Amino acid sequence: MTAKETEVGKLDRFDQKILKELSREGRLPVTDLAKRVGLSKSPCQVRLKRLQAEGYIRGYKAVIDQAKLGLEHIAFVEVKLKDTTEQALSAFNDAVRAVPEIEQCHMIAGAFDYLLKVRTKDIASYRAILGETISSLPHVGNTSTHVSMQSVKDDAG
Repeated sequence: MTAKETEVGKLDRFDQKILKELSREGRLPVTDLAKRVGLSKSPCQVRLKRLQAEGYIRGYKAVIDQAKLGLEHIAFVEVKLKDTTEQALSAFNDAVRAVPEIEQCHMIAGAFDYLLKVRTKDIASYRAILGETISSLPHVGNTSTHVSMQSVKDDAG
């Protein structure tokens, strides 16, 4: 059994229901949460605090309508590094975290090293970020861009 399976095995059906409900609606009052998962308020609150303390719940955030902010352009960028030593990967990772337009960064096993999700207001803004920032990140060898035409499913919960 893997460490992850052991961790998930520690969660009973009530814990799993709590996590599922909160991933849908993070601002749900404890009394409503308790009703939805079939517990009274006090045991639900104890479980909620334990799930937070154990790191299953890392935090709460608002889901922002990026289009209303004028940030509708999404591009996915394949990044191939010139160097993939641990030091190079660490330098790239640290630099990516400092770029606000990069919403997500995933290390990939495959033909390229990283996949970035980049959000900007339009293609011209994206082009500037690509040329001035992404291409200048440590150890970047080359990039390939895929522009999103429509988000069909976006469920981070």
